[in-house]
Amino acid sequence: MGRAGILCTCKELKRDNGMIIRYDDNAAVVIDQELNSIGTRVFGVIAGELRHLSFTKIVSLTPEVL
Repeated sequence: MGRAGILCTCKELKRDNGMIIRYDDNAAVVIDQELNSIGTRVFGVIAGELRHLSFTKIVSLTPEVL
């Protein structure tokens, strides 16, 4: 069965400091059992919360982290 990690959603995300983040599109990446992405490139900006959730390999593939 395939697994995917959600990179960004149209639903609003409220951070602890009160900032609200909302993206124009939904985006996901297909991952394996070790949380490594199957693809080699990620386009667009993703949320910085992924860095704290052990998705550092996916974060390193993105051009910008918000």
